[in-house]
Amino acid sequence: MKLVKSLLLGSAAGFAAVAGAQAADLPSRKAAPVEYVRVCTAYGSGFFYIPGTDSCLRIGGRLRAEYTFGERWGDLQDSYGTRARGRLNIDLRTATAYGTLRTFIRYDVTVSTGPYGYGALNGGAIFANGAAGANSNSTGISLDKGFIQFGPITAGRAQSFFDFYANDLGFSSLRGSDNSPNLLAYTATFGSGFSATISLEDRLAGRNAIARNALAFNTGSVALEGSQYPDLVGALNVTQGWGSAQLSGAIGQRNVASFPVGVIGNPAIIRGGDETAWAIQGGLKFNLPMLAAGDVLWLQAAYAEGMNSYLGYGSIYGYGRLGALTAADIVVDQTTGRSKLTKGFAITAGLKHYWTPTIRSEVYGSYSQLDIGAAIQNGLGAVNGTLNGTAVPVKLNPKEFIIGTNLVWTPVSGLDIGVEVLYSKVELKNRIGQVDNFGNRNNNLLIKSDDALTGRLRIQRDF
Repeated sequence: MKLVKSLLLGSAAGFAAVAGAQAADLPSRKAAPVEYVRVCTAYGSGFFYIPGTDSCLRIGGRLRAEYTFGERWGDLQDSYGTRARGRLNIDLRTATAYGTLRTFIRYDVTVSTGPYGYGALNGGAIFANGAAGANSNSTGISLDKGFIQFGPITAGRAQSFFDFYANDLGFSSLRGSDNSPNLLAYTATFGSGFSATISLEDRLAGRNAIARNALAFNTGSVALEGSQYPDLVGALNVTQGWGSAQLSGAIGQRNVASFPVGVIGNPAIIRGGDETAWAIQGGLKFNLPMLAAGDVLWLQAAYAEGMNSYLGYGSIYGYGRLGALTAADIVVDQTTGRSKLTKGFAITAGLKHYWTPTIRSEVYGSYSQLDIGAAIQNGLGAVNGTLNGTAVPVKLNPKEFIIGTNLVWTPVSGLDIGVEVLYSKVELKNRIGQVDNFGNRNNNLLIKSDDALTGRLRIQRDF
């Protein structure tokens, strides 16, 4: 019996050894390594490593629903408007031996109706009369930002390095530069929060249409000529725990060509002189944690000659009973060819205060003046009477005051529900004919100022 048991155990061991040897000869089949998405903490929250690379990516965006209510300036208009805006942000960063390599893209898609579609002072504070009626609506797709940063170099479409406050608070735009032109910039950092930037910025791409505008002292055609170089912008900035301060300046070229008055056929072009336009701005931002966490105060002042977009002016101002008026960079006398740059300044301030961690208020305002010079305003027709059937040039020189406040509730992170009230007033140096119900100017009803009160409701989700 013991012999049989020993034979069986020996046979089993032999079979096991043979089977093990045969299994060792078979090719092994290992599971492929799994590429897990890893969190990237080097650049803040929301970034993750792209699998298989050392680049960090963040995808974010915003959806905004907005509703505005205000005074009707004519039967062709609605007293309310709506806006829906979707935003997509793509931020890709890679650490290199030369510094961070960053690529940033921001696209906005906007659908607007009513006063938003009319075009208006401060995004809807004073509604325009004229062709736009109750069916006014618009859809826009824009590349708001698209730039590459490699160490100290910034190239592409980015926030102007002249800008500081740039409408950081509120629902509506104040006067003050807030533009994203095509640019090429170099930024030097000196430690302790100090930096200096030199930037070449396109006066057209990203800046509003005012950079292309010119007005005539007499009747006839007038156009802004091309520049030989882009606007040159410089900025000195310090950012520390108490807040930040910036001094920025810009210099550029503005010149006009005009057709002389009374010449029939193909007249020779009268060129105005090449004018050197410039702007300067100073700003302060104070963090106020002694009041509440997140509280901040902005103060900013700017002066410009021939660079109205650096003051936050578009190609037009006014609206309401004043109608649409032109604020050009330069005015030319078509008889002599002499040109004059528009001068102006803008003062801006804003305060943000948190009543509780989820409820905040903002108060903001701006005051600005322009010295445009005597000119025939585009589309104005006869102003202050006529002389031998010809419109008389007039100096309008607007003074504008804007003040607003809002109350915003953030029930959960990333969601804002807020209301805003905004008051705007424009006053001119001389009277002009009031614009009637259908956008026609009535020179029997002369006015020199107009104001408006509007309200907004905004619901916004950032992610």
